[in-house]
Amino acid sequence: MSRIAAPGRFVRRLAMLLVCGFYSFALSGCAAALNAITPSNDYTLVSNVSYGPGARRALDLYLPKTMTATTPVVVFIHGGSWDSGSKDIYPFVGESLASAGMIVAIPNYRLYPDVRFPGFVDDAAKAVATVNHIAAEGWDGLPKGRHPLFVMGHSAGAEIAGLLATDGRWLQKAGLSIHRLAGFIGLSGPYDFLPLKEERYKQIFPKALRAESQPINFVNGDEPPTLLITGADDVTVDPKNSRSLAAKLKRVGVPVTLTIYPGLGHVGTISSFSTVLPLGNRAIRQDVIDFVRRRSG
Repeated sequence: MSRIAAPGRFVRRLAMLLVCGFYSFALSGCAAALNAITPSNDYTLVSNVSYGPGARRALDLYLPKTMTATTPVVVFIHGGSWDSGSKDIYPFVGESLASAGMIVAIPNYRLYPDVRFPGFVDDAAKAVATVNHIAAEGWDGLPKGRHPLFVMGHSAGAEIAGLLATDGRWLQKAGLSIHRLAGFIGLSGPYDFLPLKEERYKQIFPKALRAESQPINFVNGDEPPTLLITGADDVTVDPKNSRSLAAKLKRVGVPVTLTIYPGLGHVGTISSFSTVLPLGNRAIRQDVIDFVRRRSG
């Protein structure tokens, strides 16, 4: 009976995904179906590694089948408007990069209203420092070594990762130098989003600290090489955020690549990491793989 029922479930999930793709791939509802048909035999999952007290201070590790002392590590910080989202939505991203030979860490972090800015940035910095320590010392099959370390994020996660890559105080507070980063990868990120218009964002970002939340305000030339990707049709985060950050990084001599994909919306940049369905634009996944490999040499 199970062998007969399984294809039916697969077909239903596939149909759901096709609808989700048509309607811009609503992550919270559709990622579960995508994850259900994403391969899990090309990586080892280590779940809920604690990096601090509380349920939200935990991360998942996706370990590729083959690793060396120099296998690159990518810490992916999820989006969700700083008040939602979870690492549990993104196994398809973990699989996508781990199957390309990368060690992937996907942390949770505290969300509004439990914290306001900069609580979630502080959590992300601690998560990155913890992953760096794990990689340096070796753990649970991961060989110790000097693994190239990358921070990557989508949407609100790209803002958080962008602050870690531009404002060295966050990683320094967590015991890590910004110079340890081999690269920053931002997908559809808000990096220069003042003034705030929506009331909920005014609550998340206290007025006195809003300037501190803008990655563009901290660009001074010590940033790691950067890859910025966004969709030309993004109506959630204006592509001008990526353009302005790229321009400022370029002015101070930081190697930066900006690609704006025509016809792609906000969620299309992250759904592009699916390895089982042709969502978004497959070139984005390859862009990231090539960037990591190039900056890991």
